[in-house]
Amino acid sequence: MLPIAVQTPAASCDLHAQPPLVLVVDDDDDSLTLMAYVLEQLSCRTYFVADGLAAIAAAKQHRPQLILSDIYLPEIDGYGLIQQLRADSNTRNIPVVAVTALAGLDYQRKILTAGFDDYISKPFLIQALEQMIGRFLSLPQMAS
Repeated sequence: MLPIAVQTPAASCDLHAQPPLVLVVDDDDDSLTLMAYVLEQLSCRTYFVADGLAAIAAAKQHRPQLILSDIYLPEIDGYGLIQQLRADSNTRNIPVVAVTALAGLDYQRKILTAGFDDYISKPFLIQALEQMIGRFLSLPQMAS
């Protein structure tokens, strides 16, 4: 599993502005590696956790600009995570995107109704994830 640490991007456009912090919540090493790659390409700082309880603590402590979360997680699943984030005044306004293997319209409706801001199913196209992250963080779109 990737280390649970904030990674500093190689470059940033504005030397005075801090790059956005993205909290990634997933217990699958392959998913973490791919999301780390995408976020590095977008010059985001990242923080990785592998379960819902750690995600709640990290969101409160680090106040990320975006959370990317799987649904099936140890300790507290993604639905419990979003419920607790939305109930806390310190985390309720953080955009949260479900990145999950659950596919289909019924799952998408359930995820969005639960309080997630958006949804992308695994496996995903890197460009689709980049565009979604860019939309939430107001980042310029990367050239494909």
